[in-house]
Order: sequence, then structure tokens, then C-alpha cells
Amino acid sequence: MELIVSTHSVYRSSFLGHRPEIRPVNKSPARRNLKTARISNASTVNEGQLLNLKLNSSALEQLDIERGVCIPFRKYSPQTVRNKVLESQGAILSLIGRGVEIVWSLGFYYSTLVYDFLVGRDEEVVPFRARQLRNLLCDLGPSFIKAGQVLANRPDIIREDYMNELCILQDDVPSFPNKVAFNIIEEELGQPLETVFSKISSTTIAAASLGQVYRATLRATGEEVAIKVQRPEIEPIIYRDLFLFRTLASFLNGISIEKLGCNAELIVDEFGEKLLEELDYTLEARNIEDFLENFKGDPTVKIPRVYKQLSGSRVLVMEWIDGIRCTNPQAIKDAGLDIDGFLTIGVSAALRQLLEFGLFHGDPHPGNIFAMRDGRIAYVDFGNVAQLSQQNKQILIDAVVHAVNEDYGEMANDFTRLGFLASGTDVTPIVPALESIWQNSSGKGLSDFNFRSVTGKFNQLVYQYPIRIPERFSLVIRSLLTQEGICFTLKPEFKFLEVAYPYVAKRLLTDPNPALRERLIQVLFKDGLFQWKRLENLIVLAKENVAKMSSNPALQGKQMELAKEMQIQKKLDLTDTIKDGARLFLVDGGIRRQLLLALTEDSKLHIDELVDVYKLLEDQIDIPSVAVEVARGFPSVAREAILSWSASVLSDR
Repeated sequence: MELIVSTHSVYRSSFLGHRPEIRPVNKSPARRNLKTARISNASTVNEGQLLNLKLNSSALEQLDIERGVCIPFRKYSPQTVRNKVLESQGAILSLIGRGVEIVWSLGFYYSTLVYDFLVGRDEEVVPFRARQLRNLLCDLGPSFIKAGQVLANRPDIIREDYMNELCILQDDVPSFPNKVAFNIIEEELGQPLETVFSKISSTTIAAASLGQVYRATLRATGEEVAIKVQRPEIEPIIYRDLFLFRTLASFLNGISIEKLGCNAELIVDEFGEKLLEELDYTLEARNIEDFLENFKGDPTVKIPRVYKQLSGSRVLVMEWIDGIRCTNPQAIKDAGLDIDGFLTIGVSAALRQLLEFGLFHGDPHPGNIFAMRDGRIAYVDFGNVAQLSQQNKQILIDAVVHAVNEDYGEMANDFTRLGFLASGTDVTPIVPALESIWQNSSGKGLSDFNFRSVTGKFNQLVYQYPIRIPERFSLVIRSLLTQEGICFTLKPEFKFLEVAYPYVAKRLLTDPNPALRERLIQVLFKDGLFQWKRLENLIVLAKENVAKMSSNPALQGKQMELAKEMQIQKKLDLTDTIKDGARLFLVDGGIRRQLLLALTEDSKLHIDELVDVYKLLEDQIDIPSVAVEVARGFPSVAREAILSWSASVLSDR
């Protein structure tokens, strides 16, 4: 795979684009997150220690440092893969045979690309060669199918025309025989199928690179379930191919560093880590439980229950989701659901996964998202799930704030902090390109903004500079693009940001996270001036989000009336925000000065603006209650203010 991707860059018809040579400094400031078996809250690492780690670590350790995480127990490591593959003489012979097969197949394909270039027909045969590549990956087996699916979302590695062809691999994968699948299920259950299931479908409901799905009925309860079965003997094949990928990548590090700003081994490590996680269905069961916990009590989202007592590493039994395919607008309307309301639910659920939980569905294609007849959005297939650290979530919010404030220099630095650029890379040439992309995409307002146009322009930027899209963010991009595509299918004139902005506004105004409070201040001040209109817009948008999500907005008519009767009308609760604002005003001299200047800008008191803000909030918050809360907190705030003042006086002396 990496042979095709990297060495072909010398030709005009190559998958890779030409990039100027930029020598990055090999360091990466980050935070580490600690959790027993997963990612948790960050704790700061000394920059000198981090630099040492970076200089002396393997590619996989570099990946952890870059992400700001530490995973004590991982399924993938180069040494684990090596040990699995080289554990017997027979395995070594199998490895050699597989290596010859891969080199022969890819070498022959590569020679056709060279021939196309030499005879000058490289551009005209691109559609044919792209189809040829897709078929070749299918012939080479599950590892290469999965690699093709990954490459379909990696504009930093492969050309767009090849990406479009490889996208077919995400939906069109051959299935394996039922008899083989049923034998695997019985082995995992330890008993005959008919003992557990009274009925099971004779054809697959869906087939993917690593497994396929059947519909069945539990004999004991009569419940409908989905059975996900792993492909037979797939694990040794995956380990063998990963070993070959990484061995080849070690020879291509120089080319990869020049073209992408990172070594090829790191790209393989990212791929291998996700692939082995997806191969273990016990991890997918845990992902489902995490999603259930995150959306617990949310009346707009449905996550299927997992039957852990019937599941194992190769078989996963889940609650059957009887929903409407989310790309069928007429069926959704016939079910009595409001399309706009359902889209609002979908966008809100996606943003919560990304910015609130940090655990998001990495493959939300139309076969994995359904509209329930009770108005909820349902997700299935949690094998491809990615997790963002607390640090990554905060940097993403920083990027949104910098975009709002049109601070493109800081936005470029955000790309470095997220791992798109190697630390130390000069971002000066990238700033004008980012400014052009954002202003051209948003200059006409929300009505003309869409992620696909922004991503297309960003892909061109990726071709010009040594930008590598980390695996987790390729999933974020794919997730947003796929869900935006679903939205356009349901409603062609849909405006993603018109739904997303109210959620972001509410989050900025109400989230108690101190980091978000800091971002709110950055949004409200621009060039030292307080943005009164921006504050009003944030409040209006936040109120809109709260009003819509008080009950399920996809419901209509009597269903909606019943839901509203059962639901207590929510209000925009800014009590904590106001208390924090009061604390900052008393304690932070810089903020106090800025707020006082905001009230007296242009040599006049901005009473009218204060009144306008109050009018927006008077029906949303209980003013006496807020006053009581602030009064209760006043002694501690006053104490902090006195201590801060005392410290400043003593330091002056």
C-alpha cells in the first residue's frame, strides 16, 4: 500500500501532490491523558521531558505524544505484531509467500502507472486505473480493503479521483458463505444456533471488510437482534499484512518525511492501531456501552443495547434497530416526522459526540444511521469509533473561535497543535491560504457555506504543504462530510451551520469548563473592543437551541403536543456564567479594565446595549435567583479579590 502511495510521487500522474520541501523541527508540545484502559483528562508534561521523549521514541510513541494521550494497555504495537507473525517456521514461510504475492501484484500495477506516464496518457486513463486499484485491493483481501477505505478519506496521501473510486469499498464488499458464518457463531456461543435463536436470516443484511451482519430472533424472549460475525481466519492475515506494511514503511521514511512531514511507520501505526481495535468485537461492545452512557436520558438519540452474554471477540449480538433509512425523505415524512427537526437532532448529536464527549462515531454512512418512528436518531455499527483527548477538543474549539475572530495566524498554529503539521514548521505561507479558504467559503454568509466546498479547498492546500491528516481527524472530516451529505439528501437547501451555530453558542455561554469560559471571553473581545452585537447574537442562537431541544423537534402534531406536556420547558440557564463573570470582574484586573472600557467606549455609557442584553434574558432566567446565587458566592469572590490585591501590593514592594 505505502509503495503505491509514496514512490509514485515522482510522476505527474501520481497519487501524491508535489509539496515544497520544508524541514520541520522534531519536537511536539503536548499533554498526556491518563486512564486505566482508555483516554482521560490531561495533565501537563514538562516541555523538556516531552522533547526528550519525542527525540528518543518510536513512531508509535510519537503518535501518543502528538495526540496528548497515554494508553497503558493497547492491542497494537510493532513488537506484538512481529511476535505474532514470526512465532513459527510455518508462519515465516506464509509471510514470505504473502510478501511475494503483494510485491508482484502491486509491482505490476505500479509498472502500468509508469507506462502510462511514459507514453503521456497518465491523466486520460485515471478513471480506469482507479477502478483497477479498487479491484486489486479487493483481490488482496481484508487488510487491503480496509486500507482502501482509509485511503478514501486521506487527501494528504492520495489524489481526489482515486479517493472517489475507493469510497465504493465502504459499501460494496463481497460476503462470505452463511455456513462458515453460522459455524463461527456456534463456536462463540458454545451451543447450536437453534438453541439460542428461533429464526435467523438466510442472507446477510450487510457485509463489510472485517465481517457481516444477520438478523435473528432470540428464542428465550422473542426479541429481534442483529448478529455481527467476523470473517473466518482473519486475525493472522491482518497481523501478517501489518508486519509487511510496516517493514516496507521503514524503507520509505525519508520520502514520507519530505512529503508529509512524518515518517511512513507512523502512518502504518495509526492504521494498525485502529484496525486491531476494530477486529476485537469486545471493544466494540464497550464502545456501545460508552455511547449508551453518554446519551443516557437524551430523548432524541437511540443507541442499541448489546447482549454481552451472547457476544465474544468474533461475534457481537445487538438489539435490532427497526428504523427508516435516513436517506429516504418520503418515508420519514410518511412516518409523521418533521425533516428539519430530524436534521437538527442529527447535527446536535454529532456535535455533542465531537465537542462534548470526545467519543464519536467514525463511520456514519447511510447504512449506519436511521430515523426512528418516535423521532429519535439511531446509530449502529460502533467498530469504527475514535476518541479525542480533552486537549484536542479544546484546540478544536480554539480553531472555531479563531475562525470567528478571523485570526488566521492562530488558526494555522491550531493545525500544528492538532498534529496536521510537524511542530516547528513555519506556518507563515499557510496563513494566506487559510484566510482565502475561510473567507471564500463563509463570505457570502451561512446560506452558501458547506463542509464539502471547504474540504475540497483544504485538500488543495494539503497538496501544496507537508500536511498530514492524523487518522482520528480523517475520521472527523469523513464523519462531518458524510452527515452533511445525508442532510443534503433529506433537504437539498439544508444549511449545516445554521443548525450548528446555536449549539456552539449555547455551549460557549453555559458550559462550566474554565477553558470554555476563556474561549467565550476571546469571542466577546476583538482588538480590545467588546463585541456587544456578538453577545446578543450568541444569546439569540443559544435560546433558539434550548427552545428546539426542549422536546424532540422531529415530532409533529399530537406527538409534539404530548411531548411538550410531558417535558418541562427548559430555559437558558446562565447562573454559573454570570457568577463566573462576577468573579472574574472582581479578581482579574485585566478583565475588569476591559469590561469598564466596554461600558464607556467612544466616551459614552453603553446603557442601551446592556438593556438590550437584559431584554433578551429576562424571560429565560430567574433574576432574583441569580442575584441570590451571586450574593452567596460573593464572600468567596471577595476573599479571592482581596488575596489577589494583597499579592499584587506585596509584589510591587
